[in-house]
Amino acid sequence: MIPEADILIVGGGLGGVAAALAACRAGRSVVLTEETDWIGGQLTSQAVPPDEHPWVEQFGTTASYRRLREGIRRHYRQWYPLRAEALALTELNPGAGRVSKLCHEPRVALAVLEAMLAPHRAAGRLTVLTEHRPVAAETDNDVVRAVTVQDLRDGTRRVLTGRYVLDATETGELLALACVEHADGAESRAEFDEPHAPDHAQPDNQQGITVCFALSHHDGEDHTIDRPADYDFWRSYRPGFWPGPLLGFEAPDPRTLEPVPRTFVPNPDLDPLAVHADQSADAGDKELWGFRRILARRLHTEGAFDSDITLVNWPLNDYWLKPYIGQETEALREARQLSLSVLYWLQTEAPRTDGGTGFPGLRPRPDVTGTADGLAKAAYVRESRRIKAVTTVTEHDVAVDLVGPYGGTRHRDSVGVGAYRIDLHPSTGGDTYVDIGSVPFEIPLGALVPRRMRNLLPAGKNIGTTHITNGCYRLHPVEWNVGEVAGALAAHCLTENVQPHEVQAEDKRFEEFAALLDRGGVQRHWPDVRGY
Repeated sequence: MIPEADILIVGGGLGGVAAALAACRAGRSVVLTEETDWIGGQLTSQAVPPDEHPWVEQFGTTASYRRLREGIRRHYRQWYPLRAEALALTELNPGAGRVSKLCHEPRVALAVLEAMLAPHRAAGRLTVLTEHRPVAAETDNDVVRAVTVQDLRDGTRRVLTGRYVLDATETGELLALACVEHADGAESRAEFDEPHAPDHAQPDNQQGITVCFALSHHDGEDHTIDRPADYDFWRSYRPGFWPGPLLGFEAPDPRTLEPVPRTFVPNPDLDPLAVHADQSADAGDKELWGFRRILARRLHTEGAFDSDITLVNWPLNDYWLKPYIGQETEALREARQLSLSVLYWLQTEAPRTDGGTGFPGLRPRPDVTGTADGLAKAAYVRESRRIKAVTTVTEHDVAVDLVGPYGGTRHRDSVGVGAYRIDLHPSTGGDTYVDIGSVPFEIPLGALVPRRMRNLLPAGKNIGTTHITNGCYRLHPVEWNVGEVAGALAAHCLTENVQPHEVQAEDKRFEEFAALLDRGGVQRHWPDVRGY
C-alpha cells in the first residue's frame, strides 16, 4: 500500500533525491518515483561523472552536495585497496579523470545516495518506487490533483497524490502531462534578445543525448562485440561541421571549433596522482582514455586491478539526428546503435600508435553500468522541457562577453549558486558546439516558480532557463541545488500555509525562507570570483 504523501516527487535523479532529502529533513512525508531501477540520474543510471566548477572543493555548492561528495570519497577509502599516498589525499579523485575532481563509478554514487535516503525510509517518511514512469496527470484550477505512474515491470498503474508535486524527471515529463506552460528546444532571438539564439523559435532543436558506456582493457584478450545493425551508417556518417568521419579521433574543439586530434592509449603508464582536473584551464578531452576515467588501477595496491575503467562520453557518441523529446523511442534506439558502433569501431578499426588498428582487448563493463550490454541504463539527457517561469534566466544574465568577468545578475531572491561555461553540444537543429564563457551565477527562486500552476515545482533541468542558459544550469551540482530548494520550498509552504508565488514575491516571506536555506547550508551568493 502506497501512503498518501505531503510531497510527491516524480523523477529520482539528482534533483529528485536532493528534493526528497530536503523535504524529509523538514519532517514531511514523501513519495519518490524513478523510471529506472537506480536512483541518481546523471551520476548513476546515466553514468556521467560530475561536471563541476573549479572552486568546488572550497565553496559554491550546498552542504548536502558536499556530504554526497565526501560520502563517495569515504566509500573508496573504506572499501578499496588504495595506495597509502592516495588514501592520504583529502581531495581524492578515485578515477583520476580529467573531467572532474571526483571521477568515480556509478555504483559507488548509488550506494552513497541510498545510504543518505536510508534513515528516512526506515522512519517511514519516504517511499521510493523505482521502475515507475509517469503516464498521466490530473489537474484542476491550476493544481495538480494526481499523477498516474506505470510500473514498468508488470504494467500496473497507480494513482499518486501529494499536496505538492515536484517534476524531477529528466525531460520535464510532468510539464507536458499536466499542461504546464513550458518551452521546448530553442527560443527565438526576438523573445529574449539572446545573441546566440536563432532568428526563429526551433522547438525541435535540442542538445544531443549520449548513451554512455564503461570500458576496461585487457591485453591478449578478445572482447569484440557483434557488429551493430547500424554500423555501416555510422561508419560512413560525416557531419557537415566535423573535420572527418564521426567515428574517428579528430573532432572540433568546442571552444574554437578548430579540428583537434584526440589520442587514445588504454592503461597508459602514467602516475594518476599527477592528474589535475580543472576544466576552466583545460577541458581535458584531448586524451580520451583519461578524460572520464572512473577507476585508476595505479591508485591502488599493485595487482588489485588489471585495468583502469574509463567512461565513454566523447564527441564520437553524442547523438543529435532526432530530438529526444518528442521522438524518444527512435532517438534512443539510434543513440544506442551509435554507442555500440563506437565500441565496435574501437575494437576493430581504430588506429593505434603502433600503426595497427583495433583494440580487441577493450571489454565493455555491464557490471559497472548494471545492464546486460554495458551501455548505461538511461541516456544522458542534457536538455529538458523548461517551465515558463516567473523569472527566466537568459544569456544577458550570465555570458561573460555581455556582463564582463565580474558582472552577472544578482538576484534579490537567490536560492543557490553555480558556475560552468555555457556548454551546448551539437543539436538536432544542425548546430555545432556553442561554448561561451560565463560568470559564476545565482539561481533565482523565480526560475523555480511557474507562472500559473500553484502546487507544481520544477526540481531539475526544467527550471526557467533558455536553450542557451540551460547550457550552464544543467550540470550536477546545480541540478542538486535546484532539487534541494524545491523540496525545501514545498515543505516550507505546507508549514507556513503560503504559496510559492508569495514566498518569491514578498520580501518578508522570502527572507524567512532564505534564512531556512542559510541554516541548511545552501550557499546563495558567490564570494569575489572571476568568470571563466
